[in-house]
Amino acid sequence: MTDLISRRVLFGNPERASVRLSPDGRLLAFLAPRDGVLNAWVAPVDEPDAARPVTDDRGRGLQTIAWAESSTQLLTLIDTNGDENWHVHCVDVDTHVAVDLTPVDGVAANIVATSSRQPDVIIVGLNDREPQLHDLYRVNLVTGERELLLENPGFVGFVLDEDLQVRFGVSMLPEGGMAVLALRGGAWEQTETIPAEDALTTSLVGLDAAGTTAYWMDSRGRDTAALFAVSLATGERKLLAEDPRADVSEWLVHPTTLAPQAAASTWSRRTWHVIDPSINADLAALRGTVRGDIEVLSRSLDDSTWIVAGAEDAGPVRYYRYRRATGQVVALFSSRPELEGLPLVPMYPAIIESRDHKELVSYYSIPKWMDQFGRPKRPLPMVLLVHGGPWARDTWGYDAWHQWLANRGYAVLSVNFRGSTGFGKDFLNAANREWAGKMHEDLLDAVAWAVMTGIADPKRVAIMGGSYGGYATLVGLTFTPDTFACGVDIVGPSSLVTLIESIPAYWKPMRQVFDQRIGHLETERDFLLERSPLSHVDRITKPLIIAQGANDPRVKQAEADQIVGAMRERDIPVTYALFPDEGHGFARAENRFAFVSIAEAFLAEHLGGRAEPQGDALDGSSMELK
Repeated sequence: MTDLISRRVLFGNPERASVRLSPDGRLLAFLAPRDGVLNAWVAPVDEPDAARPVTDDRGRGLQTIAWAESSTQLLTLIDTNGDENWHVHCVDVDTHVAVDLTPVDGVAANIVATSSRQPDVIIVGLNDREPQLHDLYRVNLVTGERELLLENPGFVGFVLDEDLQVRFGVSMLPEGGMAVLALRGGAWEQTETIPAEDALTTSLVGLDAAGTTAYWMDSRGRDTAALFAVSLATGERKLLAEDPRADVSEWLVHPTTLAPQAAASTWSRRTWHVIDPSINADLAALRGTVRGDIEVLSRSLDDSTWIVAGAEDAGPVRYYRYRRATGQVVALFSSRPELEGLPLVPMYPAIIESRDHKELVSYYSIPKWMDQFGRPKRPLPMVLLVHGGPWARDTWGYDAWHQWLANRGYAVLSVNFRGSTGFGKDFLNAANREWAGKMHEDLLDAVAWAVMTGIADPKRVAIMGGSYGGYATLVGLTFTPDTFACGVDIVGPSSLVTLIESIPAYWKPMRQVFDQRIGHLETERDFLLERSPLSHVDRITKPLIIAQGANDPRVKQAEADQIVGAMRERDIPVTYALFPDEGHGFARAENRFAFVSIAEAFLAEHLGGRAEPQGDALDGSSMELK
């Protein structure tokens, strides 16, 4: 039996993350702790150890950074305690002077576009006029001046060209599809219709630098989304990359022409498809050195230098600098050096067949001391770890939750149930109106597979997840209470009715997505109530933890409050952990430590695994055990 790995090592802030190369190729920026809080640091590209902090956030820490095209400023989004009312901030990397570019409280800003042709300007979206719609503004990074570019007439998205001119808008159609309209001579003309069945797998993803070619991720007339180039003059379409099993989900774009040079799809592991043969030698050089699945994070504007990440399952993400002229790949650092030498475990891909013969791409891990060529010596207590979204997916790679649970003595299983993205539109659309229906049956089929293959002890299976995964946890304990020994719900909705009624204002133009894929609130209220765990609280017989951020704008605190209240009215025990300074998840490391400490004690009690002593895990956390 291996030693316990500390919660602080697994769930603490990374030593370095979000590594980005400046457009001029001189500097690296990344997130790293400053006095325990994630902040932006900058270093010469050849001297990463000479990094210095350029921000001094003392709260929840920064979560994203991006270079301005000027290479002299960093951009980041900051909210208040997880409320997702983002402000766009700009910091000068030399003077460290930070400016709030969108100092409007109670609204959500976002960065819409940047361009190397106008390095001191960005386009931001701001819903200050109408909460449901983001108007577009030109913001000068030097002066902070903000100028209205376009008052949003009802669009949910825009595509701009390299001159930062609006070229296309996207609007929702009543049946759940989308219309793409071109702005020509000051008037909007509809150019494309995306049917509802393709709405989550088809989109206009950008233009080339000349503004004459549009690039589409498109599933119309096919199952998996492929990458196409479309001439705006003639309408001619050219297929650039496809995968018959998986959607094209990311692409490598030349920094100045903006033409895709390679595209990636992920079935069980990431696969790169070369479009431009001129980068064959580059990818070959990377494959020869970079460990794990390759991701190109950023490229200098002259394309001489790339920053690349290698993702592994039993080790941290490693970052590399690649010089194209010499083919030299230099290892820079890893995201979490404390993981080096620890008894980490592999993540095994598995294809599980559902009862109606769908292929569920899944991943599992087992304790190191029990692993015999990918199978345990005997059936183990297992945690079914359900991803959020649900329009998201699990992927292969290092996962702190897998490592933590396997180290505590559990098998861990993550399942891409129907509705997960990346596997074609048929698989995605098979989840329509199947919340607590066939989506849950997929999870049950995965548990049955784990039992049949000798991985899981059927009497000791927990269900755990966040967001949709939290909802799935509550479904598991109400709809199929005999399957699971206990559950851990993190920011999960308890009622589909109140979830839809309380969506953020800026999601309301996309309400048709909820109507089509979950159920229509106005005409199918009874159906939505039937699929809501809150309606079946009296069926809960197994232990449950509920964790919630008080400022969550997506799954509001009321979702947790109402099911906890209903359980207590019926004298059903429940542990309720509320975090007053968090939103849709736990950004502060102290809050992660506190939550994980009570969760592992809970699982140890009800599944029989190991637990690290609580020690100082609660120090500095805002957690309130209600």
